[in-house]
Amino acid sequence: MSKVLLIGAGGVGTVVAHKMAALPEVFSEILIASRTKAKCDAIAERIGSKRVKTARVDADNVPELVKLIRSFGPDIVVNVALPYQDLHIMDACLETGVAYLDTANYEPPEEAKFEYSWQWAYQERYRKAGLTAILGCGFDPGVTSVFTAYAAKHHFDEIHYLDIVDCNAGDHGKPFATNFNPEINIREVTQKGKYWENGKWVYTEPHEIHKPLNYPGIGPKESYVIYHEELESLVKNFPTLKRARFWMTFGQEYLTHLRVIQNIGMAGIEPVMFEGREIVPIQFLKAVLPNPGDLGENYKGWTSIGCRIKGIKDGRGKTYYVYNNCSHEEAYRETGTQAVSYTTGVPAAIGTMMYLKGLWKQPGVFNVEEFDPDPFMEQLNLQGLPWVELHDVDLEL
Repeated sequence: MSKVLLIGAGGVGTVVAHKMAALPEVFSEILIASRTKAKCDAIAERIGSKRVKTARVDADNVPELVKLIRSFGPDIVVNVALPYQDLHIMDACLETGVAYLDTANYEPPEEAKFEYSWQWAYQERYRKAGLTAILGCGFDPGVTSVFTAYAAKHHFDEIHYLDIVDCNAGDHGKPFATNFNPEINIREVTQKGKYWENGKWVYTEPHEIHKPLNYPGIGPKESYVIYHEELESLVKNFPTLKRARFWMTFGQEYLTHLRVIQNIGMAGIEPVMFEGREIVPIQFLKAVLPNPGDLGENYKGWTSIGCRIKGIKDGRGKTYYVYNNCSHEEAYRETGTQAVSYTTGVPAAIGTMMYLKGLWKQPGVFNVEEFDPDPFMEQLNLQGLPWVELHDVDLEL
């Protein structure tokens, strides 16, 4: 029997709670907590299980987190709140002696910067406390990292080239909306590009490198090189990599809106004075944009996310493409969310399962590719994210 404290009640939290509630043999009690308890209550009501409870907590307040963790006594805390809150929740887990899992690396509120250094700095403290911290257990980062570990374990002696490709070919019918928290989403896609090549990071202007790529069952979509956090851990954990890049699709209308938002200063993260009070432009923008959690009902189409890998096996060159396609409509029917939330939430639930079963459990701070990928890959097929392998194909890259 196991107890899980789930912090965050957005689209991803909704999916995690649904998936955990459907597996009573693994998750005996689930407590959903966020700053707005009504959101937690709505998720619990939709699930309709007595094993799902709710609470209010401010994830920026470590003493408040500690008090809630001690009162509930979970085996693990699953953080699907904002990346700004990662360190507070990790601190609370250390103080209470509880394992930790998240889906996105820490970001300082005052700077749009993706970097694992802040969380990796907890390594010794978690190791000495005998606690496990699992970082980046969504889809990307998360599944894409497990895909890479699986490829390295079963199909390659050395991985030389890795291209993570992320396509959202869905249509929600809105002129402009983000698929997860607008503040985080816009910060992510408007920063400078960065990729790994020949032992160093190469920097680019936002969306400078792009080309059409063909996605299975979808067709060609213009894809752009952006920086994504799993690259940092993957080049560290797979040192044979000569190049590692992350590609994401964007429609021209979406990019036009982004340029306008940036040009008029609405993507700014520095406070400005408005009618005698300080406001942060991107936070104001978040308030007027569509709520990502409300997009699912009218979302049509598919996502396609995977890894295109080139390397050596038995002295010969080899290519390999492993991917998942996820339907927005099917995700909504099951959980009331769109596929972007679904593809992040399902892996978080699976990673938690891996810990509770003792399969991913050792003292310290780890990215998901550092664990055995096989049981995780098996659960992807069972929990709604089946994957496909293509061997010795044209990777287009």
